[in-house]
Order: sequence, then structure tokens, then C-alpha cells
Amino acid sequence: MKKLLFFLFAFSVISIQSYAQPQAIVQEGEVGIAIGGAHYFGDLNKGVGVKNPQLTYGVLVKKQFGPYVALRVAGHHAKLGYADSMANPTKFPFQKTRNLDFQNKVWEVSVQGDFNFFKFIPGDPEHRFTPFITLGVGIIKHNPYTFLDGVKEKLQPLGTEGQLATGNAYSDQAYCFPLGMGVKYNIANNLNLGFEVVYRYTNTDYLDDVSGTYAPNDVLNTSGKDNLLSKAYRLQDRSIGQIKTNEDQRGFSQQRDQYLLAQVTLTFSFSSYKCADPR
Repeated sequence: MKKLLFFLFAFSVISIQSYAQPQAIVQEGEVGIAIGGAHYFGDLNKGVGVKNPQLTYGVLVKKQFGPYVALRVAGHHAKLGYADSMANPTKFPFQKTRNLDFQNKVWEVSVQGDFNFFKFIPGDPEHRFTPFITLGVGIIKHNPYTFLDGVKEKLQPLGTEGQLATGNAYSDQAYCFPLGMGVKYNIANNLNLGFEVVYRYTNTDYLDDVSGTYAPNDVLNTSGKDNLLSKAYRLQDRSIGQIKTNEDQRGFSQQRDQYLLAQVTLTFSFSSYKCADPR
């Protein structure tokens, strides 16, 4: 009986140690970079489709909470832009006649939760791949611009829909709400390659500087008395052909602007060692 008890005790200790060894390495998280394409959705690309992707890049840090869940903090820069001239004149004559365009450089900081479908353990050949979903919240800073007589003009300070004259200028900051999915693969012990497509909903309709109606004619038409208002008057209506502009529709204010980032990520996993319990 003593020999049997000793054998069971020894077997238990060996089994516990064998199980504990792989658990001694704790996956703490990842740090890495991202690069890819950005695409805008708003008042200027209705019916146009995906025709003008721009560059985006960023950095990210993840804190791992087990093999399935991580908290991500990321910073991105994305260039967005579109023009009414890209619209099909037969299907969308209003956009073609309106003839507006913009470019925008967006800076974003976000906090997101990542949820893996499969167990993901870097360095473990049996758990080196997983699809995942991600969602969170962020803040963006942006400033749309265009060119007038070959000179770059920032649009937000001009108030092209009469905001400067009425004192209701829109903010150059807004919230975004990332939602998307991706896949990642552990290509080496601590090196991971991923691809993700994440849609950004926002609470602003002014990524493109277009939202509501044209300003009344007497608000911006100052005949050169004020340089800013004169520029706003020239930039609010760049139509080709006849278009009514006195408080008529310029954009679609009931729908907020959005953008999408499709990126390749390269991250480095870092881990720590759990000390054995001396007891």
C-alpha cells in the first residue's frame, strides 16, 4: 500500500510539472506596425464605388488576456479623398454637375477589443492561426482641403456652407467606432503576420466638407470685402452648368461620413515567465 501511494504521489507530481511547464510562458501581448489602403464613404462618392483608395499606416500595441481576447491601442494616419467628377453622369447627373472635391488627412487614436475565433499561441505549431473580430471606439482629427487657383485651401476655417458667417463652424475632431474582422498567422516564434478590414463609423458629416445646403447668396457673396468669405463663396459652388445654390441641397446631412482601413499588420509577440510556486 505504501509503495502504491508513493507511486501515485510521484505520478501526480510528474503530471503536474509536465502540465505546468508550457503554462510557465505567459503571452503578454503584441506590438507592431500596419500599412494598407484607406477608403472614404460619404456625400461625394454615392454611386461611384471603390475608385480612389489612399495610403494608411499606423502602430498598435495589444495586451493579451489569454489566447482568445486582447485589448488593442492603435494610432493611424489615413489620407482620404474623392471628387464628383468620378461620378457616372448618366446615373448621377447632380454629382457630376455639382463638381466638388476634397482631400483629407485623418489622424486617429483608438481602443479596441480583439476576439479570436481559435486559440492563438505564438510559437505553438498547433495554435498559430486564427480569424478574429475587432470593435472599439476612437477619436480622430481631420481637416479637409482642396485647391483653388493651384493653391491649397483648408475648408473647415472657410465655412463653405455659411458656418463662418453664422458662427456654427464644425469641429475638426470627431469620434469613430471601428468594427471589422481579420486573420493572423504566427510565421515565426514571436513574429505574426495579419490582414484586417475595419470599417470606421463616425459622428461627423464633414470629412468631405459637404453636409447640408448651399449658403444664402448674400451670406458669402461679399464682393471681396472679406477674403475668407470670398474664398468660401468661390469654393461652395464649383458647379459645371446650371445648379441652384441659394439654400438648396448641397449634401445629405442625415448620413454621417465613414471610412474603411484595409491593412497588413506585422507584430512581435512578447511574453513573460510565470515563476513556479515554491510551496
